[in-house]
Amino acid sequence: MTTAAVKADSSARTIRWAARIWSLLSLGFLLLMFIGEGLGSASWAGLSRREIILMLFFPLGVSLGMLLAWLWEGLGGAFTLASLAAFYTVHYLSTGRFPGGPWFMIVAAPGFLFLLSRLLNAGRGRARGGRPVPRSAGRH
Repeated sequence: MTTAAVKADSSARTIRWAARIWSLLSLGFLLLMFIGEGLGSASWAGLSRREIILMLFFPLGVSLGMLLAWLWEGLGGAFTLASLAAFYTVHYLSTGRFPGGPWFMIVAAPGFLFLLSRLLNAGRGRARGGRPVPRSAGRH
């Protein structure tokens, strides 16, 4: 393996683990928010249809995407970012403005890192999770 390949492999591994650690922090934060607001049906009963749709994209869709990304970086990262984009789109269409502050982007940022990790590993003989694909005895 060349020096450049070793550096690229190391960078991809660092980005993958940064995404995984950040996703755990984001998921923990979201879980604490849900616990703090109450998970019971009474808390959902007061939500409007728009709020329920927004919650399907953020935090539920974003969380599902980050969980998927632990096994399938590309799929999970894309799902996370698509959910975030849908959240911003629905919010803008229903209120005429985007959500304030950077917090939604910060929580969903692991989706960007998972996609970057997948792109760095694309075409490099990597299996799911970044492990090298073993060569069969008959291949050269």
